[in-house]
Amino acid sequence: MIKPLIATTSILLTLMSPYAFPTETTPPYPLHDAAQRDSINEVKQLLLSGNNIETRDKSGSTALLVATRANAVNAARTLIEAGANVNAKDNINDSAYLYSGARGHLDILKMTLTHGADLNSTNRYGGTALIPAAERGHVQTVLALIKAGVAVDHVNNLGWTALLEAIILGNGGEAHQQIVSILLDAGANPNLPDRDGVTPLQHARDRGYQKIEQALLAANAHQTTPTPPKIQVGL
Repeated sequence: MIKPLIATTSILLTLMSPYAFPTETTPPYPLHDAAQRDSINEVKQLLLSGNNIETRDKSGSTALLVATRANAVNAARTLIEAGANVNAKDNINDSAYLYSGARGHLDILKMTLTHGADLNSTNRYGGTALIPAAERGHVQTVLALIKAGVAVDHVNNLGWTALLEAIILGNGGEAHQQIVSILLDAGANPNLPDRDGVTPLQHARDRGYQKIEQALLAANAHQTTPTPPKIQVGL
């Protein structure tokens, strides 16, 4: 009776041991995992051991895009310097360049701009990196993208430019006021309307954004879309 009891107790203790069922497993995408944790030593070691720098996970993301989402600057730098494609897109059309621009991850954005970022690439809404940057109030990001040469009057699938989106989806605060002024100074068309023919000035007035309204008026903005002059055909 004693021996069976001892045996049963031994089995139970073994099952209760933390080593009975190991919880740590090798991640399916070790380079992605190291990049997300900003572990540059692991990233370097994995690259040296032959891990493909452009391997995609189930979302279509490369390790660089994973690092960009986490704003893991050191890992992103290591990957970019090792030749990672800054324009590689995932399943929803995000790339390290587009995502860092949209989220205001300025350090990573600047690295992508000096390593072949495609300024004409667009996200799933058909917008350049400048449009969401303007919407979200990322002043320094907007400046960096304009300096790099991103088109200020690009129209996305919603029919909005960066100027329109900064007004329609912004909050009218200081950051968005600065961005409107920056866009106008960069040559943004103050009279380019949305799909319904509503101009930036009308959107600003509808929302009570007085300082933005003043900036638009100073740039010769119109309340409504100007009507092209009629062409008279002589007899």
